[in-house]
Amino acid sequence: MPTWLIILIIVLVVLIAAIIGLYFAGKKLQKQQTEQQAMLESNKQTVSLLVIDKKRMKIKEAQLPSAVTSQIPKLQQNLKVPLVKVKIGPQITTLFCDDKIFDYVPVKKEVKAEISGMYLMGVKGVHGTQIQKDEKKKSKFKQLLEKAQEKAGAKPLK
Repeated sequence: MPTWLIILIIVLVVLIAAIIGLYFAGKKLQKQQTEQQAMLESNKQTVSLLVIDKKRMKIKEAQLPSAVTSQIPKLQQNLKVPLVKVKIGPQITTLFCDDKIFDYVPVKKEVKAEISGMYLMGVKGVHGTQIQKDEKKKSKFKQLLEKAQEKAGAKPLK
């Protein structure tokens, strides 16, 4: 057998083993994620809070209590996570925010929120108002591009 064929077979065997390993690891992680989501849903409570600030920042820089930072693995402490600084009653705390709702959290407004421990899971307006997604200011380039596409009759990019 030629050597290139032997190398090709070895590479294929390694790739198949890697795919099988990733499949089982993915199933295990999916099971853990569903269990954690169920636990969060069971501990969820609705509170009224004032949102002071929201940012994506590293966990090390967030000035969280040492009890919280000691439980987070070292590799994940450098990841940027969505954090929301809120005032619940007289106490100001920093909460982790669900990535799906981070853009919908209004700043400097009072909202009814669903929290589970230190995790913000959902927000609603206080007096039945709908919460809109924060529109970021567009750069000059994007404004000019949209204007040019509008004149040309093309659909704008989103």
